[in-house]
Amino acid sequence: MKLTLLFAISFLTFQLSAQTIAYQLRMPKPQNHYFEVEMTLSDFKEKELNLKLPVWAPGSYLVREFSKNLNLVKAFDENGKEIQVVKKTKNTWTVNSNGEKKIKVKYEVYSFELSVRTSFLDLTHGFVSGSGVFMYVDGYKDKSGLLEIVKHPTFSTITTALPKAKMSIAKDGSESFEFSNYDQLVDCPIEIGNQVVFDFTAAGVKHTVAMYGEGNYDVPTLKKDMAKVVQAATDVFGVNPNKEYVFIIHNVVDGQGGLEHTNSSTLSVNRWTYQDAEYTGFLSLVAHEYFHLWNVKRVRPIELGPFDYDQENYTSLLWVMEGFTSYYEKLILVRAGFMSKEDFLNKLQGSINYVEGSVGTRVQPVAHASFDAWIKAYRPTENSANTSMTYYSRGSVIASIIDILIIDNSKGKQCLDHFFQHLYKKYFIEMNRGFSEIEFKTELEKFVGKNLDEFYKKYIDGTDILPYAEVFDKVGISVVDNTSFKPSFGATVREEGGKVMVKNVRSGSSAEEAGISVGDEIVGCNSYRVDQAMLEAMMSGLGTAETADLLIAREEKLLAVKVRMTNFRKPNFQLVKQSNEKPTANFMYWLR
Repeated sequence: MKLTLLFAISFLTFQLSAQTIAYQLRMPKPQNHYFEVEMTLSDFKEKELNLKLPVWAPGSYLVREFSKNLNLVKAFDENGKEIQVVKKTKNTWTVNSNGEKKIKVKYEVYSFELSVRTSFLDLTHGFVSGSGVFMYVDGYKDKSGLLEIVKHPTFSTITTALPKAKMSIAKDGSESFEFSNYDQLVDCPIEIGNQVVFDFTAAGVKHTVAMYGEGNYDVPTLKKDMAKVVQAATDVFGVNPNKEYVFIIHNVVDGQGGLEHTNSSTLSVNRWTYQDAEYTGFLSLVAHEYFHLWNVKRVRPIELGPFDYDQENYTSLLWVMEGFTSYYEKLILVRAGFMSKEDFLNKLQGSINYVEGSVGTRVQPVAHASFDAWIKAYRPTENSANTSMTYYSRGSVIASIIDILIIDNSKGKQCLDHFFQHLYKKYFIEMNRGFSEIEFKTELEKFVGKNLDEFYKKYIDGTDILPYAEVFDKVGISVVDNTSFKPSFGATVREEGGKVMVKNVRSGSSAEEAGISVGDEIVGCNSYRVDQAMLEAMMSGLGTAETADLLIAREEKLLAVKVRMTNFRKPNFQLVKQSNEKPTANFMYWLR
């Protein structure tokens, strides 16, 4: 009895003396686009504390240098006396705390980039992407804590997947939330304003939708249709790991896509996207980001969590994380009844021809595209099409191939769904970790029923054209090769301010051989002044080996060049159902 009491007292003492972290977020003048952050650190005994701000946002593979948005960082003891803060690196500040019991760190974050991965504040609303706003104490990312949000008086609503605090610190109309560790804090985006909020239940999970901005949406329709998408996505895995889920949707002029989180997502779409063909595109985006709550956030490469927020987190498996998700975003719409089998095949055909018809596909393996995301995917140049291929598109095409291989190996008893279910159960549920690249390949080989060394050599780590005819025949689809060889200029131009400017030059093209460069102005062709339409018509009218004399301006100097037309080989494939037979059992199982 005495030992039990002593243990209880000791435990209580530990609890009272343990370090605590609390944030307060304010926005007193939204028109200046600054969030004000106050970070209270209690009972940290170190004489120096290193505070860090991430350089990137998980799910968006680019070092964005968020610390560029911070003003001077200041710290104070519990009596209000200022404590020295020294900036040590681009994203590290050292507070000379001298073991003070309580320290307040204050800083401002300029927030005026409205995207799914960056923060924004003006008089209409605020959006917080946590990794660019909240610092953490180095060595203490595992600490739980509280966040108090003090809304501007003109804002009425806060929407986030962060749980409401059980012991509220909120006052004066503010709201408080809790987080179990820093990863959870920055993995829950926050919408603050006067957004339209509605709920629906699907797969046994409550889903909250927060709509910022006007649009041509209809709430009852969204409730019904988004629920169908959620259910179809959940059916892939057979289980939904969330109790609640939050969609934050920004209805804007220039929609930018989405970003996934563990139990929420942010979508940025054109405000008039909720009708006709565009509406299918919206549901496709919902399916994509929702599928990520499994694939990326739980089924993941071991490199993608816990995160290193100071630098790039490299993996060669984004072709699986994003590419397979892109494949499922369409497959889910088929299963939910929003896309016909014919439309699915047409879109898959379009993806195949985009991938195989791109010059960069023969240059950059899809594994390299994943690894190079940090330096290429988010930083395209005028030469990107010549040297790179998106892991979204090529990965989605590979997913279709693997899906069919699994169906064929199992004689129509299993598909890619079952492979994902296996990864989820083994690595997330049982082992509670991500998988290595070798582990992923080994598990995949079990489902396709063969060694994949040669497949990887040719199509993952290599740039060969995938064996479409051989694979699609297994589901009753014939692949017609319509590869063409046609004369091509190889430069794209755009009229800007009355000038015909070269925007891209294809590698190995007639234009490149003639010495034409991006940024050149094409003034004339064959002694005639040209506009964009005239130039394109004249060039398209030339046959193989025919020539044209161009007058170009480069850095205000006139140059004469001769273009000799050469042929461009463009792969093109057509997916055709084998018409002399009924749909095969494998086809019906594939697109069920």
